[in-house]
Amino acid sequence: MAELTIAVASHDRALRLRWLLNALEEQTLARERFEVVVCHDSGPETERLLAEHPVAPVALRMEPGMGSASRQRNAAWRAGSAPAVVFTDDDCRPPPDWLERMAAAVARHPGAVVQGAVRPDPVEEHLLAAAPHARSLLVVPPQPWGQCANIAYPRAVLERLRGFDESFARAGEDTDLVQRAVEAGVAYAGAPDALTYHAVAPYGLVGALRTLPRWAELARVVRRHPAVRRRLALGVFWKASHAWLLAALVARPALLGWALAARPRYGGSARGLARAVSELPGRAVVDLVEIAVLARGSLRERTLLL
Repeated sequence: MAELTIAVASHDRALRLRWLLNALEEQTLARERFEVVVCHDSGPETERLLAEHPVAPVALRMEPGMGSASRQRNAAWRAGSAPAVVFTDDDCRPPPDWLERMAAAVARHPGAVVQGAVRPDPVEEHLLAAAPHARSLLVVPPQPWGQCANIAYPRAVLERLRGFDESFARAGEDTDLVQRAVEAGVAYAGAPDALTYHAVAPYGLVGALRTLPRWAELARVVRRHPAVRRRLALGVFWKASHAWLLAALVARPALLGWALAARPRYGGSARGLARAVSELPGRAVVDLVEIAVLARGSLRERTLLL
């Protein structure tokens, strides 16, 4: 019987999913010690990949538009049988020793939720400096957000908590689940040596703005789990730059504080500093839209998150 179920949610990223499956095929952990389940809402290219790939994943398909990440993750872990479930995403590419290290961490912390580390993919890391609004993921575990790029749950805990809350359609389901586990008395441990890599998505300003509406759901997470406020700026602000920007609307000297908090890092050279300054207007637009999105969620949830 497998020790780990690798549960993957996927949406229209066949190439990146292939890279993930290739990386799982190359794991140093013996193949019989883990099983792979992929739940997706994609087209025939993804279906062919899952049918033909040597790692032989269990493939589950949902109708397009019906497969939110929370629903897909629930379907994936429930289709497995191993006593521990490791969640990752289709835009991750783990090094060969990832599962071996994760299995060891799970064994060191029986009954606990175990979060591994996440860093930008070194093959794509240069894109963080090439595009003005590029995004990736950096996780130094354990973090209260419970990001599902690299985290293991005991199956018994998932069954007890009934998995992810599927009312979270676009964001927040991972934080909600890990916080419910902690509130239920489940230990939460970090495994910094169990590392996976996350893709870098290079966005321009318009592309970055299109990704922001999903963050409105974070207000519900904060309402349900007030303890996460300890990790917010002043207990209210999702990002410190949001606090500085709103302060700058009232007192102009705070504008310098916002610029220091929001500026991109391109090194200390004159060229790097000039580029950072040139991108600050775009950063201001992103911060303002994020604040508006969070304010809308706050009104709906009757809590304050900006």
